[in-house]
Amino acid sequence: MTAVPDVLCALEGVRDPELDQSLVELGFVAGVQVERDAVVVRLRLPTYFCAPNFAFLMVADARAAVEDLPGVHRARIALEDHFTAEEINRAVDCGEGFVEAFPDHAAEELDELRTLFRRKALLARQGRVIDSLKATGVKDLAALRLSDVEGPDADRCRELRAALGLDARPEAPAFVAADGVPVGAADMPRFVRMTHLVSLSLEGNAGLCRGLLKTRYDLEGVAA
Repeated sequence: MTAVPDVLCALEGVRDPELDQSLVELGFVAGVQVERDAVVVRLRLPTYFCAPNFAFLMVADARAAVEDLPGVHRARIALEDHFTAEEINRAVDCGEGFVEAFPDHAAEELDELRTLFRRKALLARQGRVIDSLKATGVKDLAALRLSDVEGPDADRCRELRAALGLDARPEAPAFVAADGVPVGAADMPRFVRMTHLVSLSLEGNAGLCRGLLKTRYDLEGVAA
């Protein structure tokens, strides 16, 4: 039988699409209830007016992740304290898309948005991998293959490349632009600067979200 720790483990793999961080890590999971083969997950966001498109993706992804667990027949993700919670919860619960949730406002689904943020996340993660390599004295970054890089950020780069349809084979170049083009030695300095800018942006937004969430719900012991 599925237990609460199993559900939380599954939710660790669900990320805020803009920040590329786990919903659990960010503190967005307010509660989990398991009753036999049914699971209810309560989600909370930093503000009442967080973007509906981001909120929809998180709710839909959370439901898919939980229902993927062995022994779970039904998962309900309840977004709380959000101005579009009713529309999002109803649509996701019925297996509908973003356009069906907001027929008067949305003209298309969120595939392009998801792709955009995956590309940004890939750039940021590559920047962190590069910083780790430089700290160990590695200089010829353009010559490295994916098999040459290790660690959580490198693993996430592989996941993102696969999700974007980019070459994620071990023999593929370790560092690529957002469109998958390998970064050559001449372009590496500019590429590194770009990855740092994107990474700083994501980290700044994540810190802001943590602070807003902590203040909104008067949370103790949560890092801002």
